[in-house]
Amino acid sequence: MFNTLEFIERKRDGAGHSEAEIKAFVNAVTNGAMPDYQLAAWLMATYFNGLDDEEIASLTVALGHSGDVMSYPASLHVVDKHSTGGVGDKTTLILVPLAAACGAKISKLSGPGLGFTGGTVDKLEAIPGMDVHLTTEKFYSQIDKIGCAISGHSLQLAPAEGKFYTLRDVTGTVPSLPLITTSILSKKLAGGAAGYVFDVKCGSGALMENIDRALELADKLVSVSLRLGKKSSAVVTDMEQPLGEWVGNAVEVFEAVQVLSGAGPQDTRELCCALGGQMLLLARLAKSAEEGSVMCARSLDDGSALKKFAELIEAQGGVADVCYNPVEILPKAAYLYEIISERDGFLSMLSARPIGVGLRALGGGRIKQEDIIDGAVGVRLCAKIGDKVKKGSAVLQVLYNSESQLHSALPYLSTCFEVADKADKRKLILGCR
Repeated sequence: MFNTLEFIERKRDGAGHSEAEIKAFVNAVTNGAMPDYQLAAWLMATYFNGLDDEEIASLTVALGHSGDVMSYPASLHVVDKHSTGGVGDKTTLILVPLAAACGAKISKLSGPGLGFTGGTVDKLEAIPGMDVHLTTEKFYSQIDKIGCAISGHSLQLAPAEGKFYTLRDVTGTVPSLPLITTSILSKKLAGGAAGYVFDVKCGSGALMENIDRALELADKLVSVSLRLGKKSSAVVTDMEQPLGEWVGNAVEVFEAVQVLSGAGPQDTRELCCALGGQMLLLARLAKSAEEGSVMCARSLDDGSALKKFAELIEAQGGVADVCYNPVEILPKAAYLYEIISERDGFLSMLSARPIGVGLRALGGGRIKQEDIIDGAVGVRLCAKIGDKVKKGSAVLQVLYNSESQLHSALPYLSTCFEVADKADKRKLILGCR
């Protein structure tokens, strides 16, 4: 019989868990035998004492197999991508239809926002009617029909990880590298893909704030994937400042539509083409990542990627016209407030973390598990690091629905940037694994 208290105490005291113990633990979480407060205690013990590679692999498999596991013929070379989370990171919204438009089969399980970072599920839910919790049957059928699907946690796909994910968000255990690794890879296993591309964020707006820790996570994701028999690659990318122009849920869908239309911010497009090139390489549709990137750029410019996004939205019950009339379809905030520069110069700092925290204070993220997200609020970045700004010009525009939202967010948003006499633009891609 599984002894819950003894299991928690072992990790609290720095001891390890066997594969059988971890399997019993996940079974207890899945069937409700372990209450949330005990799972939270184990998460905190793990945050402080960690997991070794064997424990990580065992927990990944147990979580991934806690529900249904998708399976595809090897000849399809189904691929998946995952971002470790950032501020303004709307790449999944773009990459899934982009890679599918180039001929790849994409199986994507995503989650809601975690900590101060945004979540793909929350962003997609800003689209009216969008179903982001597909059954296994619908998930598989959609990939077969249109080449891609995006689903959040469900009672069928990695249900135990859904419980872990939610509790990590509200127990202060989000930054744990072993828990990040198992969270990411368990959903990858459940999704059934043959290969994964990881976008490991690095900077103030990421779970990994410095390059060494980001590279450590990238190495861990690739090595554990290989241990589990999956091909993978990882790209470490800058998250010192938010990605793109918009931060929020509906507004990031808007930006995704812009990029899929062949326009949009250059940094968002650059990153999506780079990651897309890696995906097409794993899918055996390109001979190199560089060739894959060229294929992706072509798909953005010829309209095929946008058309695929519309197909995905329609297949999942959403209003596909959002791809052609986003301003009319997406929810809009009632008010706009501008935060201005007090001097001429160049933007030298645009810290992603306080912008993410500020968005959460606006209502665009969760502080408590039961919080309901306001999909319309958002922040527009009127300049990026290295850009010239003038005294009196807007650095940020804040979209909000109530004075209390704005009052809560301004302490973070009004102090997230600096202007200096000179500043260099930041490098976007920092390393590959």
